[in-house]
Amino acid sequence: MNLIEIYIHEVTRRLPEKNREDIALELQSTIEDMLPDDYSEKDVKVVLKKLGNPATLASGYGDRPMHLIGPRYFDVYVTLLKMILPIAVVISLISTIAQYFIGYRGEEAVINVILDIVGFGIWKIIEVGIQVFFWLTIVFAILERTDKGKGEQPLTASLQKWTPDDLKNIPYVPKKKAISRCEVFGSLMWTAIWATLYFYANHLVGIYRDSGNGLEFVTSALNQEVLMGYWPVVVIVIVFEIALSLYKLIKGQWTKKIAISNTILELIGTIVFIVILINSNLLNQGFITYMTDLFTITGNEFKTWIISGGIFFFMISAAISVFDGFRKARIR
Repeated sequence: MNLIEIYIHEVTRRLPEKNREDIALELQSTIEDMLPDDYSEKDVKVVLKKLGNPATLASGYGDRPMHLIGPRYFDVYVTLLKMILPIAVVISLISTIAQYFIGYRGEEAVINVILDIVGFGIWKIIEVGIQVFFWLTIVFAILERTDKGKGEQPLTASLQKWTPDDLKNIPYVPKKKAISRCEVFGSLMWTAIWATLYFYANHLVGIYRDSGNGLEFVTSALNQEVLMGYWPVVVIVIVFEIALSLYKLIKGQWTKKIAISNTILELIGTIVFIVILINSNLLNQGFITYMTDLFTITGNEFKTWIISGGIFFFMISAAISVFDGFRKARIR
């Protein structure tokens, strides 16, 4: 077979069977018209080089795309992937943590449970990432092949063709004002961590000692019954935190409304946890005895130190968060 026949074969083998013969004849005629009467192999190579890669030429003849996700849908695809993936990962981690501690009966050392959660959590992140990537890719690959528009212009997030009017709906977001997805992910992770510590404090927060076979949980620092007495308002704070994080993800930048919402959340959260802290029955007596013997102070002194330190921490962190929120919201 000469170069022309091989080239035509390379093009047509990538096309549907029913179209191959007609396109082969058309391509043969096109190549012959481009060649001089007394052509050489060098002339053939020049013509074939002009026609380009057989795969590229075949994609022009084909009635379906020769790529998984083309430029028409790629930007929308990446945008949704970046939006859905962090949310799916956080939800899976929260469910994993809840699953472990709901089934915890105290037979196994808590530190071992935590290590199991870390290991399984990493695997869960990978699994969820693969699942989200796979199914979203499948959906957009199907869209790519069923779209009858056959346009090459990338679509916007609303799946419409881009027009200059779309620029009016895109606000300029300074870098210091923007809310990154990592920031949202970190907020959701922190909510999952402190909520887990709160509802399973009798298994996680307390005194540990080395037993020779790993860390052994000696005594709980907090009275779980007291903590559970405030669970309705704590759940409201958790829901508020998650809702605000998702709202930040949607808006993508600090606004006055987000700053005010953040202030309300910090105010409610600080008041709730200060009320919990000043409850006289919050600390377990065994924990107080252990710590007073360790630091050679009285029980009342230790309680005062814990309460004042906790109140100071909550108030300072809330003030910093509120100030930072309004500062970013004012950036132009």
